[in-house]
Amino acid sequence: MTEQRKDFPEFYVTSPQPCPYLPGRLERKLFTHLNRDKSPAVVDRLLRGGFRRSLNIAYVPYCEGCNACTSVRVPVDRFEPTRNQRRTLRANASLVATRLPNRPTSEQYDLFRDYIDVRHGDGGMADMSVLDYHLMVSDTSVDTGLTEYRERASEQPGRGANRRGRLVACALTDTLSDGISLVYSFFDPALASRSLGRYIILEHIAFARSKGLPYVYLGYWIAGSRKMTYKAEYLPQEHLTQQGWQEVTPRVEEASAR
Repeated sequence: MTEQRKDFPEFYVTSPQPCPYLPGRLERKLFTHLNRDKSPAVVDRLLRGGFRRSLNIAYVPYCEGCNACTSVRVPVDRFEPTRNQRRTLRANASLVATRLPNRPTSEQYDLFRDYIDVRHGDGGMADMSVLDYHLMVSDTSVDTGLTEYRERASEQPGRGANRRGRLVACALTDTLSDGISLVYSFFDPALASRSLGRYIILEHIAFARSKGLPYVYLGYWIAGSRKMTYKAEYLPQEHLTQQGWQEVTPRVEEASAR
């Protein structure tokens, strides 16, 4: 027998933990390490096939008796914004999006910290330090980048960040062979009325279309979780089923803006 290929994934399963999305349930994850000796094609297939990336780990839910988590992607060429989404685009027309390498900055971390403290102070990321943020952004073996969203720079004299315009949102993304995967995004919680979370997704749909990439991957939509209802508003969308990717209209009572 030939020696096992080094780039073939080895999978592991986590122990049961309380589910952060559905009270009273336990979650487990099937995961593999994305070492740099894994071929880009193998990693790309994993991420296009329902796995999500966190640092250098790719994982999927592996929960006994529960299949609420569903991978979601938006076919960008067929997407048309709704009236509310067009309103969000107009409200944020002054923002300047800049694509950057995955290099963390103190300015980004300050914004991230404000976002976590206000929006997710009781979540699993509440205790993330500067080093944790640095690793989240930079510890990757795939094509990862950052998008910064800033207010247009003032005409008044100034230097540094003020001269570039105030940073109000960031998005960490992976570029796959057929699309863009949104890994994590955060924004100024004081600007909730501008629906910056929604804007980030809409802006990436437009960006993917401009680059000729057919899909934007939104991660998991979780049936029964109010935290995930916002993903239902991007239509048409495709869900990963046992028969492969299929167009689906999620059934939710309401889709709230982020």
